[in-house]
Amino acid sequence: MRKLRIAFLGLLISTSLWADVVALRDDIPARYVVVKGDTLWDISNMFLETPWLWPDIWHLNPQIENPHLIYPGDVLGLVTVGGETKITTITRTEKVTPAETTGPVKLTPKVRVSPIFGAISAIPRDQIAGFLTDNRIVSEDELKNSPYILGGEEGRIVIGAGDKIYARGDFGDEPLPAYEVFRPGAPYYDPETKEFLGYEARSLGMAEFIGMSGSVATLQVQRSLENIRLQDRLMTTEQDAVVGTYLPSAPDLNTRGFILSVLRGVSSIGQFDVVLLNLGERDDIEAGNIFHIWRRGALIDDPVAKEIVRLPSEKAGVLMVFKTFNKLSYGLVLDARKPMKIGDEVRSPGSGS
Repeated sequence: MRKLRIAFLGLLISTSLWADVVALRDDIPARYVVVKGDTLWDISNMFLETPWLWPDIWHLNPQIENPHLIYPGDVLGLVTVGGETKITTITRTEKVTPAETTGPVKLTPKVRVSPIFGAISAIPRDQIAGFLTDNRIVSEDELKNSPYILGGEEGRIVIGAGDKIYARGDFGDEPLPAYEVFRPGAPYYDPETKEFLGYEARSLGMAEFIGMSGSVATLQVQRSLENIRLQDRLMTTEQDAVVGTYLPSAPDLNTRGFILSVLRGVSSIGQFDVVLLNLGERDDIEAGNIFHIWRRGALIDDPVAKEIVRLPSEKAGVLMVFKTFNKLSYGLVLDARKPMKIGDEVRSPGSGS
């Protein structure tokens, strides 16, 4: 059932990610009543050809309490604001509270209604959590200064959940209750400028801190995703707040980058693969940013000019950024219409060809 729901989500997303400008759909509903289970993405998809641009057309109604949120029971429709068409909350079901009075009260039928479900979100994290990753990007100094695993109990060199491990390194004056275990991966460089961007650290599990004896720390592995080995690293679990809901949005019009790797460790890329981009927070990239993936054109031999020619790139897929670092970010491929691979370009949806 979970795979079916995710597949449906991917189908829903893929139907509308290929247009490049804010445009209303032809079959716009005059009004729509929000129901439980809706998301902003679903609703925007009813009105717009480009649902990730919903903030550009959403009109906040100031006379409605908390106009930034919508709830089941709200009635949505279109209004004209400054000559532009906008989506807005036309009416909201509010709880009716009788006015205070000291005299006789005439009883008349009234409907008492109030939002009983939470506010509507865009793409809930739990819908795609199974495809995301806990890997992170670290600098050379972060990697060098992180504690490392010396070995396991009774000389074990391959360690799993429930095993004790021994580690050395800088745990600070007050060690944390737990540490994440990572394995240092490949260094990444910008394919155009050759700038060093960082190391990928692969998440292996979690270890509880037990105590220190001299310079050696003892920990116990609470959870392991794969075997833990000597020289794997321990890093703090302190991170930015986890994004609970992704609001699809378009990055700056001129933003472009490249796919550096795919999480599965192969060169081919398909739907729901996690990819690493050479774009990050310094490029104003945010979780929820949508990119089109452009498959690089093949090299062919021109028999007339006697030279090698590269064919034009083709739009091949769509991804959404879900985790950002200073110089790199992770994205989830939401739609794959043609085969893609490492080295393909990503562009803002509004950039065109």
